[in-house]
Parts: sequence; structure tokens; C-alpha cells
Amino acid sequence: MPVFNIHHITKYQYDRPIKESVNEIRIYPYNCNVQETLFHQLNITENPDILEVEDYWGNQFGMFNLMPAHTELVIESKLIIRTLGNPNPPINSTATLEQLREEVCFNLKLLELAQLKETDLQHQLQQLIDAFVTPDMTVATIVEKCSEYIFTNFKYIKGITNIETTVKEILELQSGVCQDFAHLMLEVLRKLHIPSRYVSGYICPNNDGMRGEGATHAWVEAWIPGYGWTGIDPTNNVWVTNNHIKLAVGRDFNDCSPIKGTFKGPARQSLSVYVSVGYEDGHTFEELNDVTMQPVGESGTAIPEYIENFAGQQQQ
Repeated sequence: MPVFNIHHITKYQYDRPIKESVNEIRIYPYNCNVQETLFHQLNITENPDILEVEDYWGNQFGMFNLMPAHTELVIESKLIIRTLGNPNPPINSTATLEQLREEVCFNLKLLELAQLKETDLQHQLQQLIDAFVTPDMTVATIVEKCSEYIFTNFKYIKGITNIETTVKEILELQSGVCQDFAHLMLEVLRKLHIPSRYVSGYICPNNDGMRGEGATHAWVEAWIPGYGWTGIDPTNNVWVTNNHIKLAVGRDFNDCSPIKGTFKGPARQSLSVYVSVGYEDGHTFEELNDVTMQPVGESGTAIPEYIENFAGQQQQ
């Protein structure tokens, strides 16, 4: 089974001292049976105490405060992880949409994840669905065809969307990065009442080469009867393999944002994010993004780590 070394550094810098920085971090490996954490170390400026808890979606996350005045906040994660999943998972479920509805009708959390968020886009989403769905399709085939449609018809372009880009804008642009494709696929599947959730993590290098290698990444998990939560990556049009490392799941990016918080001070801030993913053969993929961030007021909100001004670190 492959072992990966992942080094993730987020650095906030301020042009004058700020204080009372209160943050949430979701950069812990997700606890599941397809990955095993061998080592994980967090290093944070001033070594604050971290309160670690589990959220509604089962993600481990940490909370910390940095109260004294400071001009820099660095959050470093060093992770060694082994993936245990099938490198080419076969999905052979014959379950239909009707069978799916019967399976999830009494599961409130699944029902919550099967509800369309962008209700004003029902007509546009239905037109998209009509382009690839036929009445005889199984749930697994619909999920697979949805991924294929997005991969084929939407261009992968960094820097034209951001953390606030809506599904409506993605449909108009017909392009984006992995976070955008995941959000679009979620809405399409939920229009069909297929429970689906957003996944944040990393995509690790392999011999085939994939979009977003060696960087933060996003994909989708759909609920398929007989399989449960099953990952699919519309950015690369593949079922999730043992080259995907999962950090967090939720309704959308907001539930999975690796770092978000607030601080006090009229500072202008800048952000840089470095990610390296080392494969077991010694080959390392690296990516560094510098982000321009807006000035904030006396009681300012620190912008979440992944913002697409910041091109792919939004999750690319």
C-alpha cells in the first residue's frame, strides 16, 4: 500500500500587529478504513493549546487562540499516511433511484445531503441532467456519467473563480477548478435526490498524472446502495483511488475549510500556502501560492485559507 509524506504550510502575514486571532483548523486526516495515519505533527506560531473535537459530519478539527499581538501566523502540518483502498475500485451496484429512496427515507442525515441548495437553478440543472441521464440508469451509472459530463464539458482553468463563486457562475463560465466542479456535481446529484457530500483533501502523484497533483484537492462522495459513501473525482473523471487523501467532509466547502478564523486589528494581510506531496519513490510534487487579501477593519475577519484568488489553493 502506498505511503505519502505531506507537508502543508499556511502563512498569514500582517503589515501591523494584530491580536486575538481565533481559528478553526480542519487539516487532520479523516478517520476511515481506507487510510492509516502513521505520523502527524502540527506546528503553530507561539505553540497555542489546541482543543480537538469532532464536528457534526465526523471531521476532527482543532480550535486555538493566539491572543498576544503578532505580525505573523504560521500553521504547519507534517503528515505521513498510508492508503489502504483499492487502486481501481470496481463499482457494480445495480441499485436504482427508487431503491435508493427506500434506503435513505428514514436517515435524516442522508436526506439532508439529498436536498438541492440552489433551488433557483432547477431548470438549468434539469437541462444538464437530460443530457446524460436515461430512465434505465442505476445510481452508480448516473454518478459516473455526471462526473464524465463535467469533465468533458467544463474546462479546468485556474484563477477565474474564487471561494465565493456560485454554481450559477460556474454554469455560465463553463470552467473552474476542482472545488467548482465538486460544487456543481453536488447540485446535480441532489437535484436527483442522490445524497452527496463535499470532500477536501490532497491528490497524490501517480504514474498517470492527474489535475491538481501535489496540492489540496476536492471531490464528491455519493451514497450508493450496497457501497455506502463512494468517492468520485469529477476533475479527473475517476472513482477515488488510493492516491486520494481525505481530510474532511460536509455539505460544501464551508464545512471543510482547512483554516478559518477571526482577529482584531486594522491590518492589511497576505497569505501564502505551500504544499508538498512526497511519493514513496522519493519523487516530490510542490506548490506555492501567494494570495492577495483585502484590508480589514478594526474587528476583522480572517479570510478562510482556501479562496480562489488563490487559484487552486481554493482547492484546485
